[in-house]
Amino acid sequence: MYKLIAALALTLQFVSGADEAGFKPLFDGKTLNGWKLVGGHGPGYVVQDGKIVCPADGGGNLFTEREYANFAFRFEFLLTAGANNGVGIRAPFEGDAAYQGMEVQILDDGDKMYKGQIRPEQYHGSVYDAIPARTGFRKPLGEWNEEEIVANGRRIKVTLNGVIILDADLDMVKEPAVLEHHPGLARRSGHIGFLGHGSLVEFRNIRVKQLP
Repeated sequence: MYKLIAALALTLQFVSGADEAGFKPLFDGKTLNGWKLVGGHGPGYVVQDGKIVCPADGGGNLFTEREYANFAFRFEFLLTAGANNGVGIRAPFEGDAAYQGMEVQILDDGDKMYKGQIRPEQYHGSVYDAIPARTGFRKPLGEWNEEEIVANGRRIKVTLNGVIILDADLDMVKEPAVLEHHPGLARRSGHIGFLGHGSLVEFRNIRVKQLP
């Protein structure tokens, strides 16, 4: 029995390692080297205990200096009550990343302040204002969540805590009004970033894998 358990543990370690193959850290745990703050306010973002923290009195857009086209982006996040942030993908430094690029929502959408106030395409994991995600898979407040965002050509896939909550072709968006307001849906590359909106959110284990 002991040998069986040991073999299983070794197998799980191997699978986990293989699953991380090709991923590179975007955060050294100590500094914001490799990142650029755009439109920051208050303290912007700070590094605390190996985490990137958007303070309640901070925020703005914290972008990777490097641009990415097709990629898998993995990270963990910790929300506070009503917290609102986002992950900008294929975004330029200039303009509103949610429109000139794309924003994948990071939101405590279960908070009472959002009840009856937001549309399906504004819930956590959605491509903001364009494509809604499945809901109900975030962990309770105070627990870390794991998320992966894959941008591969016209396909965007979001996996939250091991559950695929969005898997969509951007070309499914046909509404003229949405396309007019979101020219970023057509972008093929850009920066990845955290889009802070003045609420406390923490991030850690941030890494990326470039895809062909």
